Amino acid sequence: MKDLLISEKLPKLDGGTLLLSFSGWMDGGDASTGTVSRLIRLLDAQPVAEIDVEPYYIFNLPGSMEHAAQFRPHIDIEDGVVKSVDMPTNEFYHAASSNMLLFKGKEPNLKWRTFGDCIFEVARQCDVSRLMFVGSFGGMVPHTREPRMYVTCSDEKLHDEMAQFGMRRTAYAGPGSFMTYLMSKAPEQGLDMVSLVAEIPGYLQGTNPFCIEAITRRLAAMLKLSTNMDELRTTSNEWEQEISAIIEENDEMARKIRELEDDYDRDLLEQSEGN
Repeated sequence: MKDLLISEKLPKLDGGTLLLSFSGWMDGGDASTGTVSRLIRLLDAQPVAEIDVEPYYIFNLPGSMEHAAQFRPHIDIEDGVVKSVDMPTNEFYHAASSNMLLFKGKEPNLKWRTFGDCIFEVARQCDVSRLMFVGSFGGMVPHTREPRMYVTCSDEKLHDEMAQFGMRRTAYAGPGSFMTYLMSKAPEQGLDMVSLVAEIPGYLQGTNPFCIEAITRRLAAMLKLSTNMDELRTTSNEWEQEISAIIEENDEMARKIRELEDDYDRDLLEQSEGN
């Protein structure tokens, strides 16, 4: 384990939170890594440890070039000179003012148990009491509305706490994520774990600043973070206006978005009446 964890001196949090994000699965719109990246910057969090990437990823998968390209690192060569090779990173950051750690990494292809043990070891050494994951999936939410938030908890008692933040309980069966595996093992480590997954517009590709801002604001309330959201709101508003302008030029797409908005508003009303 010591060979796989690279750190100098880990901080003591006295019951703090470790917020996790992973690229790849459940990172549509960069909602997972984008949210944590912005919190790292807003909270001036400093790097304190990393997990060695070598044992956990497949870089050379046999098969067609199109299939293999999904696993190979991105490279940049200019005028015959290698400028960059984009290898994955798995880094822990400490936000001293907020009593929390933040982790930004890539979901492992291999050795989930060992990778999970590295995360649990950092949590143990730092006296973390709760793990929290933030992610996303593409759904039927229009880009003009805030993402719906779904919660999964390692213990039923945590749902009472989450209910006050307007979370819906997750119902899902299908291909699993490393996050769910980690949650299944958290109680054995004496840790609570909560997963927050946002339903974002499935018809859009690329970074979604609107959803990142909404998720960051929700996390700030849950974790009692004091952050200045002005820059995020400005970027979010500009993005939403730009996307709306593009969609309005396509009558069929604009009609579908209005249908999604009606469905979303009707669902929100039904949820409110049910509570």
